[in-house]
Amino acid sequence: QAWRERRKIWALLMAATGPIILIGLGLMLYNSLRFDSPFEFGIRYQLTVDRQVTRQFFSLRYLWFNFRSYFLAPAHWTGRFPFVHDITVPALPVGHGGVEQTFGVLTNIPLVWLALALPLGWRSRSVEARSILRGFLAAVAMLFGVGALTLGLYCFTAGRYEVDFLPAFVLLAVTGVLCLERTLAERPVWRRAARCGWSLLLGFSVAFNLFASVARCAEAHNNLGVVLMGQARRQEAIGQYERALHLNPDLADAHCNLGVALEQSGRLPEAIAHYEQALQIKPDYAEAHFNLGNVFLQKGMVTDAIGHYEQALRIKPDYAEAHYNLGTVFLQAGRVQEAIGHYEQALRINADYAEAHSNLGVALGQAGRVPEAIEHLQQAVRIKPDYAEAHSNLGITLEKAGRLPDAIEQYQQALRLRPDLTADRNALERLQAHE
Repeated sequence: QAWRERRKIWALLMAATGPIILIGLGLMLYNSLRFDSPFEFGIRYQLTVDRQVTRQFFSLRYLWFNFRSYFLAPAHWTGRFPFVHDITVPALPVGHGGVEQTFGVLTNIPLVWLALALPLGWRSRSVEARSILRGFLAAVAMLFGVGALTLGLYCFTAGRYEVDFLPAFVLLAVTGVLCLERTLAERPVWRRAARCGWSLLLGFSVAFNLFASVARCAEAHNNLGVVLMGQARRQEAIGQYERALHLNPDLADAHCNLGVALEQSGRLPEAIAHYEQALQIKPDYAEAHFNLGNVFLQKGMVTDAIGHYEQALRIKPDYAEAHYNLGTVFLQAGRVQEAIGHYEQALRINADYAEAHSNLGVALGQAGRVPEAIEHLQQAVRIKPDYAEAHSNLGITLEKAGRLPDAIEQYQQALRLRPDLTADRNALERLQAHE
């Protein structure tokens, strides 16, 4: 009889695990045939901004950081709807890719603490019932543990990943509630007190998730606006940004993105207001300072524009576009050496920045460093062959150097790209007449 029982248990175990094992072996064979490794799922072949081949995806050094992010980090609560805001992100461990919209489960969904009541479940039960319950709970706990541990070792932390372990954790907590109810069934006073306690935990957990969902909905509207802007559907994008801010008035990204859309629509005062609002919410927002500098520059408020560009660079020293714009302002103001410094810094950050090469060439030409100017202007047209202004600037610089045939060629190229360049046409006619 005992042998038959053991055989039955093994049959059930194989029925549960056999298909999973076969699927795993099939995936490993597929990965081996496609990527030359059974443990490679193609993640190293992603087309992303970061080089994936050299990234260390799993490491013990990520474990404590991810545990704090997934289980301990409390959300920030404010008095303005939707009340819930993202966690404070601790310092990232070496090699970690970052944090995206996570929250600590233990601090923000306190209902899960009731999983501690599970041992009450097998009191006063038969041996068979206790064995079945323990087996079920062990399977759920294993599902939770495998998901949580795998994500704890991974190089990126994201709220969407919590779906891999949170349902199992909540199931354990709900089972804990049922265990508590059963244990206190004959003690009505304690049972009512326990119900009040877990009801409060449940209410807080549900409220947090509802408010967090509203915040995520606002972010979704903001992201949709970004996509629409990329498709040149500006008015629709403005509508999405406004919806995002209706749901979450403290969403700094939506304020900044709405400012960009309004700026492109010529509504500069409104754009300034949204950039300033973004900075009130997030004072270290480099992009908002940069965009505000652009608007002030359009309005002729050069001193204010310089101040915001410099502030953006204090926050984000490797902001190539801010270096470029600041260099352009200094070049227009006749501060040539300062302009050269910022253009060079932009090129140290991004060596293929064609506009920075072109303007650096102009600045070097004004400083009398003509050979260096020619070199940078040639680099600009190599990177961006259809850059009419770079061809024009190269023509001017080559003419200064006495290389008239080369200058004529560059003027002609500039006019092919931009027939409206009157100065180039006049220069070309003058040089051709001289010849």
